[in-house]
Amino acid sequence: MQYRKALTLIELLIVVIILGALAAIAIPRITTSATTAKINVCKTNVDTLNTVIEMYNVDNGSYPSALTDVTGDVNYFPDGAPACPFGTAYTYNTTIHRVPDHSH
Repeated sequence: MQYRKALTLIELLIVVIILGALAAIAIPRITTSATTAKINVCKTNVDTLNTVIEMYNVDNGSYPSALTDVTGDVNYFPDGAPACPFGTAYTYNTTIHRVPDHSH
């Protein structure tokens, strides 16, 4: 009588447990990396907006009265204004003429 080589139920169970353990380790790290990337994009967008506000000041001799003065101008944002990856609207502080970094 010849026996066929195959996986036993125990071997299959061990493989499933190992894969589950690896997934339990990897998924939180991937989620954290995605959040970190979104935070960095948001900070870059704020820096870009503040740079454009300074360019507006140089071009016009005064700071914009509202953020839409620069975000709606195709000379500054031909492809449209940057959007926060978290869906939060950027605000413009007219006292300091800056878009403050919003903490996430």
